[in-house]
Amino acid sequence: MIDDSTRDAPLKLAPSVPAAVPHAPAATLSPEEKLSGDMLMLTTAFMMCAAALWLAVYWSMGYQYSTAIPLIFQALSVVTITLWWKLKRLYTFAIIQLGLILFTPFAMQWSIGNFVNASGVSLWGLMAPVGAVTVLGTRQSVPWFFAWLFMTVMAGVFDYLLSGSAPSHVDLQTVAVFFVLNFAAISVMIYSLLWYFASEKQKLRMQVDAQHEEIRVEKERSERLLLNVLPPAIAERLKRNEVNIAQGHADVTVMFADIVGFTRMTEELSPVETVKILNDVFSIFDDIADKHRVEKIKTIGDAYMACAGLDSGAHIHYADAVGSMALEMIQKVDDYCRRTGDTVKIRIGIGTGPVVAGVIGKKKFIYDMWGDTVNVAFRLAADAPPSTVQVDLTTHRRLHNRFTFDPVQELEIKGKGRMQVYQLKSPLSRTGTTAVA
Repeated sequence: MIDDSTRDAPLKLAPSVPAAVPHAPAATLSPEEKLSGDMLMLTTAFMMCAAALWLAVYWSMGYQYSTAIPLIFQALSVVTITLWWKLKRLYTFAIIQLGLILFTPFAMQWSIGNFVNASGVSLWGLMAPVGAVTVLGTRQSVPWFFAWLFMTVMAGVFDYLLSGSAPSHVDLQTVAVFFVLNFAAISVMIYSLLWYFASEKQKLRMQVDAQHEEIRVEKERSERLLLNVLPPAIAERLKRNEVNIAQGHADVTVMFADIVGFTRMTEELSPVETVKILNDVFSIFDDIADKHRVEKIKTIGDAYMACAGLDSGAHIHYADAVGSMALEMIQKVDDYCRRTGDTVKIRIGIGTGPVVAGVIGKKKFIYDMWGDTVNVAFRLAADAPPSTVQVDLTTHRRLHNRFTFDPVQELEIKGKGRMQVYQLKSPLSRTGTTAVA
């Protein structure tokens, strides 16, 4: 059904073809416009059946002049239907056809004589405003209803003024029969049209609901994919079309983990086997990160980067979470090797301090982090022995009350010089993987 808001813009009912293009292709109809066209076709079909009945009855009764009117209606209806099929101009088709439906019954009534002799045939004109409601919408149907009402009143006025001079050529029994037929037929037609319209509208609503459900599912899927790439706060800013998304964090804990001897492993294994091992190991890391509420940042080759403390609502001891995650990663990798027979060792570096984080690029963008803390964590991982976790001095100060460490060492860290480094061993408390204050 065409929306009421198009009252002053009829071109929206059926996009018209410019006058300068006489053989332009027919416009593509929306589902609502197609329903409106079907409703008008159904209304026209009802009226053509009624016209055929009028033609037969009035011809048998000797009203040859009256039979010309339904013949003209039939011919013009065929022309308008043909133009509708070819051009698909709904608004033009509606105006012409509804006009024919409105005026034909009154013309027949006047040709016979009056309302009584014609057995109320003008009631068929009510199909015009009813059709206008279902085809054009409620607002544009108002003029059609008032036009039918005006013509009905005028027909009654003329019948009253001319009642004394108009002879009756039809017996009362025939008049009564046709009154019943006209009232019954118009009632059936109106009910049938409204029933069909409500049924088709319900089908359209179900289609729209199904489309909305598909959109909702796709939106949720897109949300999950976006959250797999970006932290929630950054994803929200990106959805608001913000550009140059960058944020400084005064204190976070960054972790790097990489696979020992990965280059040699790629030489000994097939590409499929190499990717399978990486996927298995990094999937284990993802599950551990979710468990400890640590944010995965990215993977670079055989390196896995994660961070805690980015979210302002994160738990206070985010360094504890990263420490517990690192120890569990080493344990889970050992379990994986015993289960599969593969030989995989990882080493981990952890640093704590300020970083800058942001989104880089417009296509295949990535959330990344920069700063001295990131460099320290990366270097600690690169210099760590297999199956060990090395942390810097700041991280040790955060964790020394809840974890055990090997004695301090001084290592030469590229780009930093001599640094105090600690190897994280185990949590002091055995009640849980993550210690809390």
